[in-house]
Amino acid sequence: MARLDDAKEMYENLGVDVDKALAKLQKVKISMHCWQGDDVCGFENSGDLSGGIATTGNYPGKARTPDELMDDIDQALRLIPGKHKLNLHSIYAITDEKPERDALEPRHFKKWQDFAKERGLGLDFNPTFFSHPKAADGLTLSHPDAKIRKFWIRHAKCCRAIAEHFGKKLGIPSLNNIWVPDGFKDIPADRLSPRKRLRDSLDEIFDEKRDGKYLYDSVESKLFGLGLEACTVGSHEFYMNYAAKRGVLCLLDNGHFHPTESVGDKIPSMLLFNDMMALHVSRPVRWDSDHVVLLNDDLREIANEIVRCNALDKVLIALDYFDASVNRVAAWVVGMRNMQKAILAALLTPWKEFAKLQNEGRSYELMALMEELRTYPMGDVWNAFCEMNNVPVMQNWLTDVKQYEQDVQRKRG
Repeated sequence: MARLDDAKEMYENLGVDVDKALAKLQKVKISMHCWQGDDVCGFENSGDLSGGIATTGNYPGKARTPDELMDDIDQALRLIPGKHKLNLHSIYAITDEKPERDALEPRHFKKWQDFAKERGLGLDFNPTFFSHPKAADGLTLSHPDAKIRKFWIRHAKCCRAIAEHFGKKLGIPSLNNIWVPDGFKDIPADRLSPRKRLRDSLDEIFDEKRDGKYLYDSVESKLFGLGLEACTVGSHEFYMNYAAKRGVLCLLDNGHFHPTESVGDKIPSMLLFNDMMALHVSRPVRWDSDHVVLLNDDLREIANEIVRCNALDKVLIALDYFDASVNRVAAWVVGMRNMQKAILAALLTPWKEFAKLQNEGRSYELMALMEELRTYPMGDVWNAFCEMNNVPVMQNWLTDVKQYEQDVQRKRG
């Protein structure tokens, strides 16, 4: 406690209330993506990944069954402070029926719903528009074949119904996010028609009324995908305009932009014109490679803008990466804890005082103080937050992961 008391005194000298910062962090729910645990395989057994999706690595211990995946998620949650949400893709249905994607119902996800309710978690959801024969040519909702478009429209409608059901049953609104891989490997002769078809398909999906108390809808853009390098139908400009017109949320994935773009910089502009927005937080290395989230400057700037804009209740934060080259439970824990650390660091910053310096033109003072703050004892405050939530402090969680790997994951073959 002595270290925390010293840290509190240092931050208080800057005008920061540490207790208030911890109370705010406690309320933040981050949506942890289930697909890190099994390399985006799901339980549909539809074959190899496609649609610009790729995992690399063959670290032992991958979850192969629903029970194994749930066990791994439980292990990760034991090491992450706070109560959060779990993010599912439609290919994670748990059923012996093997329904097609356009026939999925809430009952096919009953085991996930029970899992979440027992642990006090919310559930988010995603239609799966990749790794399917009807997406083999890289087009789904924008496909020129009306029959294929209709199949994917029905799939998206099913998924909205499932997400709404989760929201009602769990008492926590569910975000249903639409991302499609649609695009072209080489330069297309016509970009307008596919985008018209995508717009019309989305209109048909969202014309079906659902209860906004339980369901949030979002659409997600991408710069390009593997095998779809020349043109992405669902570009940022397309979805930003579509979301504004239809009143759905615009979701920004920080791996889906040019490497020189900052998603943190985009957040204030989005919030200026939207009541809410959503994020998929990843770590691109030169491209959308979905590396485990680190506490780097990009992540901190995302958290800074959320806090500076007083938008912790307006930005829905989810993680989205899949690394098969490392222990998958460790990947979850590192990413989730880093997202929380970034938010905590932002909460421990005197933004009003810094803004005053900016407005008064005292730029060198602002620069100096922001740099000095980097070496303030945020780690002591973070350790206190972990202790408040009965999870290991510092690197001590690694002991649990190593033991779990030895006792459970290594025995999977």
